[in-house]
This record gives sequence, structure tokens and C-alpha cells, in this order.
Amino acid sequence: MGKARWFKALWFKPLWFKRRLVMASVSTGLVSGLIFAIPAGAAQDEETNVQNLPPVEVTAPPPSTARRTASSRPVARVGAPSSAGPKTRLYVYPTAPGTGRGLDVDKVPSAINAVDASQIKRTGSLNITDALRDNIAGVNISEVTGNPFQPDVEFRGFVASPVTGTPQGLAVYQNGVRINEAFSDAVNWDLIPTAAIRSVTLVTNNPVFGLNALGGAINLQMKDGFTYQGAELDLMGGSFGRIQGSAQWGKTVDKNYGVYAALEGLHDNGFRNFSQSDVRRFYGDVGYKAGDSEFHANMGVAKNDFGASATVPAQLLDKYWGATYTTPQITSNRVGYLNLTGKVDATPTWTLEGTAHVRRYEQQLVDGNPTDAQECTDPGLAGLLCFGDGATPANGVNGLPLANPFASGTIFGEIDRSSIRSTTFGVSGQATNTDQLFGHDNRFVMGATYDASVTRYNATAEIGTIGENYVVSGSGLFLGPTGVPDTVAGPVSLRTVNQYNGLYAMDTFNVTDAFAVTGGGRFNVARITLEDQLGADLNGDHTFTRFNPVIGGTYKITPELTAYAGYSEANRAPTPLELGCSDPTRPCLIAAFLVSDPPLKQVVSKTVEAGLRGSRELNIGTLGWKLGGFRATNYDDIVAIPVPGRTGFGYFSNVGRTRRQGLEAEINIKSPTLQFQASYAFVDARFLDALTIGSNSPFADADGNIQVSPGNQIPAIPRHRIKVGVDYAVTDVWKVGGNALFVSSQYLVGDESNQYAKLPSYTVFNLHTSYQVTRNVQLYGKVANIFDKRYATYGQFFDTGAVPNFTNGGAEFTDPRSLSPARPRAFYAGMRVTF
Repeated sequence: MGKARWFKALWFKPLWFKRRLVMASVSTGLVSGLIFAIPAGAAQDEETNVQNLPPVEVTAPPPSTARRTASSRPVARVGAPSSAGPKTRLYVYPTAPGTGRGLDVDKVPSAINAVDASQIKRTGSLNITDALRDNIAGVNISEVTGNPFQPDVEFRGFVASPVTGTPQGLAVYQNGVRINEAFSDAVNWDLIPTAAIRSVTLVTNNPVFGLNALGGAINLQMKDGFTYQGAELDLMGGSFGRIQGSAQWGKTVDKNYGVYAALEGLHDNGFRNFSQSDVRRFYGDVGYKAGDSEFHANMGVAKNDFGASATVPAQLLDKYWGATYTTPQITSNRVGYLNLTGKVDATPTWTLEGTAHVRRYEQQLVDGNPTDAQECTDPGLAGLLCFGDGATPANGVNGLPLANPFASGTIFGEIDRSSIRSTTFGVSGQATNTDQLFGHDNRFVMGATYDASVTRYNATAEIGTIGENYVVSGSGLFLGPTGVPDTVAGPVSLRTVNQYNGLYAMDTFNVTDAFAVTGGGRFNVARITLEDQLGADLNGDHTFTRFNPVIGGTYKITPELTAYAGYSEANRAPTPLELGCSDPTRPCLIAAFLVSDPPLKQVVSKTVEAGLRGSRELNIGTLGWKLGGFRATNYDDIVAIPVPGRTGFGYFSNVGRTRRQGLEAEINIKSPTLQFQASYAFVDARFLDALTIGSNSPFADADGNIQVSPGNQIPAIPRHRIKVGVDYAVTDVWKVGGNALFVSSQYLVGDESNQYAKLPSYTVFNLHTSYQVTRNVQLYGKVANIFDKRYATYGQFFDTGAVPNFTNGGAEFTDPRSLSPARPRAFYAGMRVTF
């Protein structure tokens, strides 16, 4: 339900705030909707059903003497004049990237996963990933970067990550526009305007969402002036120097125009050294609605800066939980975008949609690292800097060997700087038809998409020194191309062009009122061109094509129980980054340097899932539940493989087949006074083919390789996730709640052979409360990690000999683990004012 807007203060007379409870019938049979009257003009969140889906209001057609006619489809008229026909509230689920009405939830042949605006607000976070973690059974969050605003989101063993170089398996859409970044398909969660999100759905088993939707697509629908009216100001502060605020305002003008705007800002010092974060975001939408037509122009900008984006050796964490390793580590993200959308009901049974968008994205990285640079040991190279074996001179940007200006015994480091500047343009069109077919209800969707991106990528490396605080200080010496044939990367200047085309169609046919069948598919064409600006090594032109089918069905066993099953295929084309770093004989510094361009195969995933879902009205509220299973097999999966003895260097490679399978179960209760949710997810992710890969594992052979056998588990994917959350209205003005999260143990990255001890499991408890001081003012607070649990969400092996352990007298590290520490106990308090 919505937050405590509808609460009345006990000491106020009820004349100004009388609650009315209206039961609205829902044609889907899923659940009855609850609508609460609140003071006119006050900002509010939409009421959603037990599956957390916002309603779509449709105008019922006039009575007809015919039993069924093709024009009997209800026509969506949200915000239509009161003189329009009677209204029906439907709950639908997206089956395509457009902003259209979607498909009746009872007809969707896949799991239903949704998060509404009130659940997002309840987290007290400006990070949408927190709401995904708390409310979707299969989602797990790992702070691979070491910063809470740039997490990895893992679902069913597939990842959407902001880390350049992470193989991505989830597509992310905002108002029908794919926002995976062009160069590496990375997802920058910090750029998403959280306060402006109307709803989030995680769509599975559906190739219509295009490239990267191997594990599913996260579909973000944003607020506008028709779905949000009023104003809200939210301020919060607390531990580790956190101060954040958001403001949003929406208004409908003359029933035909809607205006919405949201502004967000945050500063956080972080609990680790050098880990402050600054977030600044704006989102706005202007809409026009007339009759059966609706048009929107929405835009957004963001300017964010983050520190401490790396794991830390476990031995340093044992000394100090806020430790960092080889800084500086600074990420700066900038984005600006403009989207135009239009929807027209051309006839009572045909709806046409279109979008056009442009997006400009810039990222600057400054990353201190260990280096392979060292004093030359070859007597003939005395006074010079060398790489690796001490006999390969390190060249400068002028191509000449670098003189060694450092004192003997200096511990060398490297400051890697990279920049990404991408401009993306795209258009799409979609048509939906609901004419009957052979006398049965039918819904047919077809569409086409085109996206083109131009990216300029640049990278440099500066030799420096590492002090006892692990800070890398630059020297002004920059590396150039070095070494033959074992190339050490120098500066990079690369221009890439991505062109993605898609053509899709999907049809849902009602065999009976209870049984529906869905079938369709999408044809993808991806062309990726690489143009080396410093030579020819990176030049390449790659084209990938594939048709991905989908088929499934649903059967409504009873009005309160639905069964579903489906099969689909999806593909992921290699990114420009992966194509530019895929030669094992010429490895590159992943996320920084590219050196060659051999071909990679595209990844193809084949998924089957089935399950049951239902709802029931109880005395304490509406009960919803679901139980499902899935199996996804990836062919020619791509992973990043490190090169032993070359700190930070690696390459991307196809590794054959991998499989992810599991179960998801969830139960929730929704009422005016109680909201309860409990879920369990099991994910089993394994390699299916044998392979040999490099690793810093203590079990690696003399060449630094480990042997992966069929059946070995894929690292960084915990098998068990348990979540419990509750919110209870103690009085009309006071709410209390809390949630608990259990995540089981997982193998460290680098332990693909499953020989080392797992990263331990963890359980975290959080509490929150709110008090409605007046009808417009609410105070709230929360305690995160109330038992101050010290745990890590991610771990990997590192080169223990690259840098000394200064906390142990300069001895070599003995623990090969490098971990991402989670935030200790934190207290926050805030105030929310609505108008």
C-alpha cells in the first residue's frame, strides 16, 4: 500500500480526513484492488495490487446486442473526462519494451516480479537496487566496486553491473529505452532517478526485450503528471556523513496536460577511506493527452562522483574494516538524455506506439593499481624500467625506453586513467491489435527497433610509487606500447560504432477463457565496428544475427490459481570492449587497455520456466503467493580470464556451456494495516564444459592455471537467498517495520575449480519506523544492519606478491582473498513533507 499519507493524527477531528474504503473489482480475478481517499491535492503513491502492479484504468464499451464483436475491447482512457463510460481497473504486465498497456497478468507465461513506488520509498534509499534486493526473491546485490551506489545486481545467476568488463546478462529499460551503456553493456544504477520511478518489473523468459535479456529484463516505468499529482519534499541524514534529499512535483492541467519533475541529491562520506559519494540527478516529463492519444517528452541529467571502487585484501580488513587498497579509485559519471514517446489508439482494436531517444554518457576513471613495471635486472639495461622478467624495457609514449628515476627498492605502482564518451540515438515503433481470432480473444504485438551508438574510448597508464598507506603517487612517466611479441598495453584511443536492429512479434491467443497460448520471437542484428585511432591492431567489423523464439501458456485452474510454463531463447552480442580484448596471447588490462581484435562468438541462452501463482482474500488482507522453477543454458558463454603473473591483465573468451537453474517461492499479505513478505530462492549455476583458465588461486599449477571440470559451480553466485519483511500500522499515525536477509556462501572469483573455502554466508537485519505528525508531515527513521554484522558480499583472489603487507612489517600477504566489505551498523532519520 502507499505510505502513511492517509493516516490521520489522533488528536485531529475526523471531519477533514475521513477515510473511505472502496472495493474495486478486478477483471483479472487476481485480487480486488483497494482505493483509499486522501485529502485532495496531497501527493500520493498509486495503490497497487498484491503483486505490486499499478492499475490501468479502461473505459468499458457501450452495451452491444452481439455476443462478441471485434470492437468490444476496453479502451484505455486514464484521466478521461468524467462523462466517459464506466471505468474498469486492470492489472497488466509488460511483454514488450514499449510504454503500452501490457498483457493481463493471468495470461503471462512467466514469473511475475514487480516493485511499486511505495516499496521503493520504504527503503529510504536513492538507490533502486535496494528495493530490488528487498522485494524480488531471486535478486542478490554484491558491492563489487566497494561502493553502495554502484552494485552488481544478480538475478538467477545473470548480472547487470556498472563494472566495465563484467559479462552482462540482464537488459535494463527506462520508459521503453534500453539503458545498457554502448561500450560494455554496463548498467550505471547511480544514473537512474529513483524518486521518479512509478514501478519496476523484472520480465523473464521473453526475447522481445532484445540483446542481453539472457536472464531477463528490468523494466522501469517513470512517473508523469497524469500518474502523480502534488508535491513532496524528503530530507534524510545519518551515519557516515550521509545527507540526502529529493523533491518531486506533478500536476495535471486542464485534464489534457501533465507536468512532472524530480530532483535528487546525496552526499555520503562512506565508512572506508577515500570512499565519499556525491549524487546529483534531475528528471522531468511533459505529457499531452487527448482522446485516445498520449504524447510525452521526458529528459534527465545526472552528475555523480564516487570513491573506493575496489576489493580489499582480507588481512587489511582484519586490521581495519574501512581499509582500502591501492588508491586513488575515483569514478565520475555524467549523463543527459531526451526521450519522446507517443501512443495512439488508431481504432478500437489497434494501438500504435513510437519512441525516439538520444543519450549522451561520459565516464572518467582514475584507478591506482599494482604494476608489472620494475627496475631492469638485465645488466645491459641498467638505469631503465622494465616489465615482467626484468629484461623487457618499458617504453614511453615516444616509443623510447623509460629511464628509471626512482631510488633502488622503490615499490612501483600505476595510475590507470580511462574515459568513455558515448552518444546513442534510437527509434522504435510498435503496433498492438486486439481483434478476435476465430471468435476468441487475441492480442497481437509487433514492433521494430533501431539503435546506433558512437563511443570514443581513451586510456593511459602513469608509472608511480606506492606508499605505506597504499596510495599510488604519479611520477609523470606515461607508458607507451611495449614488448614484442608479449605486448604490454600502452595508450589506447578507440572509436566504436554499434548498430542494433530488432524486429519482433508476439501473439497471445485465448483458447478458452481459462487457457491462453503465447508465441512469437525476435530477430536481432548487431553490427559492431572498431576503429583504432593509434594504429590498426584494434580495427574490426563484426556482425551478429539471430532469431530468438518464445512459446508458452497459462491455465487458470481456479479463479484464485494460475499455472504457467514457457520456453524462450535470447542472445548477447560481444561488446566492443570484449572484442577488443579477446586474444590470450596479447592480454590487456581489463577495464583499461585494449590491444587486439580477434573474433568472439555471441552468447545464446535457452530457458524454460514453469510455476504456479495465486491470490486469496483473507480476513487480515489479500494473500498472494507464487512458486516457480527455471533452467537456463548458455552456449558460448563469455567470461573474463586473468593472466597469471600479470597483475590486472586478462582477456575475454568463450568458455562453452554454462547452466543456471533453480526455484523461487514467495508469499505476501497486503492490507491497510499489515504488509508481509517472505521469499526463498535457490540458484544452482555450473560450468558444463571442461576448461583451463588462469587464476591467482593458491591451487593454480606452475603456469598459474586451474582446471575447471564439468559441474563446478560458477563463483559469486550464492545458492540460497531468504528474505522476510513486515510493516505494521500500530496506530493510524505510527508504523513500524523491518526486514531480514540471508545469503548463503559462495565461491570466490578465481576459484572456478571450487577448491578453496567459500566466502561465508551472512544474515542482516534492518528496522524502520514512521510517524505521521500531521496529514502533510511525516518523520521516519531506520537502522541498517542492527547487529553490526561484519560480512563481505563479494570476494576474489589477488596477487599476494604484488604489493607488501605494510601492516605486517612489509611481509608478503599470506591470505589470497580480496573482499568487498559491507557497511557496518548505520542510523538514519528523515522528514517527508507533502503538498
